[in-house]
Amino acid sequence: MNYRKLFKEHKVIRDLSLVQFISYFGAWFSNVAIYTMLVNFGSSALAISVVTAMHFLPAVLIAPFSGAIIDRFKIKPLMLFLLMIEFLMTLSFLLIDSKEQIWLLLIFIFIRMSSASMFFSTEMSLLAKLVKGPALQKANEIHSIIWSFCYAFGMAVSGVVVNYIGAKPAIIIDSLFFLLAIVVFAKINFVIKDSMITDKFFTIIKDGFIYIKSNKILVHLILLHASVGLTSFDALVTLLAKNEYKYVIAVPLSIGISNAIRAFALMIGPYFLGRFANKNTFFYILIFQGLAIALWATFQFNFYYALIGLFFTGFFTTVIWSYTYALLQENCEEKYLGRVISYNDMVFMLSNVVTTIFIGLMASLTSLDIITYIISSVFILVAFYYKKVLQWL
Repeated sequence: MNYRKLFKEHKVIRDLSLVQFISYFGAWFSNVAIYTMLVNFGSSALAISVVTAMHFLPAVLIAPFSGAIIDRFKIKPLMLFLLMIEFLMTLSFLLIDSKEQIWLLLIFIFIRMSSASMFFSTEMSLLAKLVKGPALQKANEIHSIIWSFCYAFGMAVSGVVVNYIGAKPAIIIDSLFFLLAIVVFAKINFVIKDSMITDKFFTIIKDGFIYIKSNKILVHLILLHASVGLTSFDALVTLLAKNEYKYVIAVPLSIGISNAIRAFALMIGPYFLGRFANKNTFFYILIFQGLAIALWATFQFNFYYALIGLFFTGFFTTVIWSYTYALLQENCEEKYLGRVISYNDMVFMLSNVVTTIFIGLMASLTSLDIITYIISSVFILVAFYYKKVLQWL
């Protein structure tokens, strides 16, 4: 099974991929504008980290409820509604004019990312219902490649747009991407078995927790997938641009180019490594991820050298994400997919939040390269944790 064959045999995967492309491009296009506004407002490192963390926190807080909603309601109307919320909240970013309004920005981000998180979990549940086996792993890889490409291209283009015409015009352009995603998704037709679950919400939530608790392998796979949250480097990239690289290159360009280089590696990594990812080689992929992050830490003293390190930090990440996600989907019963995936995303996003807040707090205590070395060391520990998990797979 390759990507071309998957698209040929499953038109709905191709159509969903187009929606992913449009909506993800929009999601990352506005991030440079948001971070640039924060820098222009003179925001502290902690404030930047809190705003960054707010991109992940909603998935932690709403996961039990979103999982119950996904497993109970019709998928297509739910996903259309969630895209509409993202569109409206993106437009709301235009109301932010000073650092005194950061609290309002946090609210808008929370609502938008709550919708984005539920949309993502719904889509991953849908993919697992549409395809199985190798096709599912390839669908996950395509999903992650699209995410990475949009992250790269969105950040790069947005960096140029924000630098030359400003943050507010970039936000307006961003909202139009979500509007287009709504139009495209509305035209997609797919048939899946309607949910037979009619229990009350809290019963559905409780049943999901009991199912995970009784299947220990799911707990381990959720924790393994959460390790990808250690690569939540938005705060690090922004702080490096603000504190170190502003004398070399404009802040929005530094943020955009840095994230684009890393995301380019995220995009091409699966093409080279995806075929080699299996139970026996995954340990080494985790080890190389840790070493790549250490390389970035070593090169952070120079903006251009750091781009080399950033490339290698992304090269292994997407394979780790897609492989652990496929393992989780394949080891879960279909009727529990929405809840298990939501709880998985909850733990994953919590890992992102903890990493981001850790960066913000440590930035006032030590250098950014030391923080990066610490994160690389944790990945080495994760590799040996996988060795223990392997006996249950």
